[in-house]
This record gives sequence, C-alpha cells and structure tokens, in this order.
Amino acid sequence: MTDVPGFTSEQFSYAGVERRVFRRGLGPAVVVMHEIPGITPQVAKFAKRVADAGFSVYMPLLLGIPMKPVSGGYIAQSLLRACISREFRLLATNQSSPIVDWLRALARHAHAECGGPGVGAIGMCLTGNFALAMMLDSPTLAPVLSQPSLPFPIGKAAKSALHASPAELAAAHEKIDKHGAHILGLRFYGDPACPGERFERLRAEFGAGFEGIEIDPKFANPAAPKPAHSVVTNHLIDKEGEPTRAALDRVLSFFKEQLAPAA
Repeated sequence: MTDVPGFTSEQFSYAGVERRVFRRGLGPAVVVMHEIPGITPQVAKFAKRVADAGFSVYMPLLLGIPMKPVSGGYIAQSLLRACISREFRLLATNQSSPIVDWLRALARHAHAECGGPGVGAIGMCLTGNFALAMMLDSPTLAPVLSQPSLPFPIGKAAKSALHASPAELAAAHEKIDKHGAHILGLRFYGDPACPGERFERLRAEFGAGFEGIEIDPKFANPAAPKPAHSVVTNHLIDKEGEPTRAALDRVLSFFKEQLAPAA
C-alpha cells in the first residue's frame, strides 16, 4: 500500500468500518480531512505543516490513493465514488453524511491518546462541513471549514445550507457558549462550489462564534486550475504577504488558541 512520506500509518476501526489513518507529530490532536480527490501531495504538505506547528495529526484516507497527483480524471473518478457511496450524502441540506459518525469516533480516539482540552478538525471541499458536524458527540473544539462544498449548491436553499442536522448545530452552539469553541471558515470569493450564501448563513447562525476569511481569487496560485477553490492546498501561494499564506497561518494560530492546555 502507498505511504505518505514523513507519516506513520495505522488502521482505525469503528462500527465495523476500518480505514487507514496517517499520523505525524506530537501535541493536541488535529483531524485533517482531505479534499477531493484524496491525500494529494498538496494535502500531505499541509498536514505536515500542522504537525510541525506542534500538533498530532490524524489524517484518514477517505477516498483515492495516497500521494497520487491531482488531475481532472482523478478528481472525476473520486467524485463518482463519493456520489455512489452510502457514506456521503452530497445533496443533503439539513443532515450530515454518515461517514461523520466514523470521524467523530476517530476524534474521540485521538483525544484519548493525546489529551488536552479538545481536538481540532479541518475539512476541505467535500469534507469541509464535516468539521462542523463533528462538534456533536466528539471533543471537537476547533473546527475549520475550508471551502465547504456540501451540499452541492444546486438551488437557492442549498447555497446557504450547512450539511448539518439541527442536533449538530445545537451542539456547535453549546460548545461555543459553554466551552469556548469557535469556528473558522475559508473560501475564495466567486467560488461556485462554496457560494457566499453559505458564509452568510454561518455568520447569521453563529455570530461572533464564526470567523470567516474570504479571499479575492486574484491572489490564488495562478498555476492551479481555475476557478480558485482550495485555499490551503492547490491554490496556496506559500510566501509571506500572500493572502492565502495569511489564511494558512491563521489556521495554525487558531488551533493553538483553541487547543492550548489550560494554565
């Protein structure tokens, strides 16, 4: 089986479903959920940055082949697999995907191993809103929603939907009100997969509990495919002073703020 350089791997099983999880680092746990098509070199590089910033990264393989480069055909293949899988509900507006139950279990396992006040989680694209739904029944206190793309924005209602159930939203409110949790969101302006209405809904739903970073697509990596979409991976320009680099730095500082052990 293909490895991710610099990471160890283990199998994690919950409710009869076993998946490979890549591990790196020490410190509070952060679950890194890859985007479509899978754990690409860009996703692995981001996860390494998180680990090297002082966190224990748990990166499950949900789709695709580890370290396979991004291509149009690979994206289409992985998206088709997600469409036919019972674990993903790509059009669900007021409920999350079944795979979130497994991710919650992983977060509980990671917290038991690493300790600290809670767990961080970042979802990207297809997995973006999973980090929000994980605030129910898991110790997730620092969710990052990077270009959250579910439900697919087909129709007005879907554009502002959060792919989360009322119970999951209520759990997020409780974590914010009683446990000091916050939610961080990242997107590019004009991204058709993550419309502005979704961030408007997050601001209306969570108020000061939500911090949204929206970036002009002219600051996206010009070598990456258009439209600008993947803030901390494919469309990142990793140079000081670049808005996407500032967004990456904010993700790392957000995890530090939310997951630092109490004095």
